[in-house]
Amino acid sequence: MSLTVENLSATLGRTQILHDVSGLHARPGEVTALIGPNGAGKSTLLKAIAGIERARGNIMLDDHDMSSLGFAERASRLYYLPQDVGSRAALSVFEAVLLARRTVALPGQRSNDLQLTQDALYALELEHYAERELGQLSGGQRQRVAIAQAIVRSPRLLMLDEPTSALDLHHQLQVLDWLSCLARERNMIIIIAIHDLSMAARFASHIWVMKDGRTEATGSPHEVLTPDRLRAVYAIETHVEWPEGEPPRITPLAATRRLGEREH
Repeated sequence: MSLTVENLSATLGRTQILHDVSGLHARPGEVTALIGPNGAGKSTLLKAIAGIERARGNIMLDDHDMSSLGFAERASRLYYLPQDVGSRAALSVFEAVLLARRTVALPGQRSNDLQLTQDALYALELEHYAERELGQLSGGQRQRVAIAQAIVRSPRLLMLDEPTSALDLHHQLQVLDWLSCLARERNMIIIIAIHDLSMAARFASHIWVMKDGRTEATGSPHEVLTPDRLRAVYAIETHVEWPEGEPPRITPLAATRRLGEREH
């Protein structure tokens, strides 16, 4: 059981964004990192899988053809959290997370709604802000609330578009560690679009690399995150380390050329 994507193409207006994206697999119990430079098609890919952007191709989730499912059934199986989480609704943090749970849980499943909400707030260090209104929060705090709202929905497939972009280093580590634990504990499929390559190497079991709307590579961090590939994809020189007993380190050293120019 897994997510597979084959022959996926998408066009926005008159511009083709995704070009026959194939060979993508994401397994339950793991975090899959989606990486690539700006404009590579990462957000469009996640939106196409979620059914937000129209696309042609084959998307299978646990042997279900996602294109054959209605909106409600598709939404019950997956959740996509976009980059922009700027909600300033007149709700408290606790109310916002609880409401996210109750929009998807059937009446007979709501006995543990309060506990799930409390657990998510605690895990993301938001319990002290439970009564604070969303409009009073910082950008990073709102981003953590949005992640809590996504988690309490308990989707089979959770896709997060740059979920740590507004977070400080402490909360980046906390959120990514929690997501990797949740994937294992709940046997979820979690996909995160992320720019920090060291964080991707540390917390993801599998990596998808996108460039110019195409699949550039897939595989384990060791297989994918090599100096040669990072030079080809990002136009940078890097120092890649896999020290035993320590987190991997990918250090950008220099830009090699203008991004988009061919190597000579």
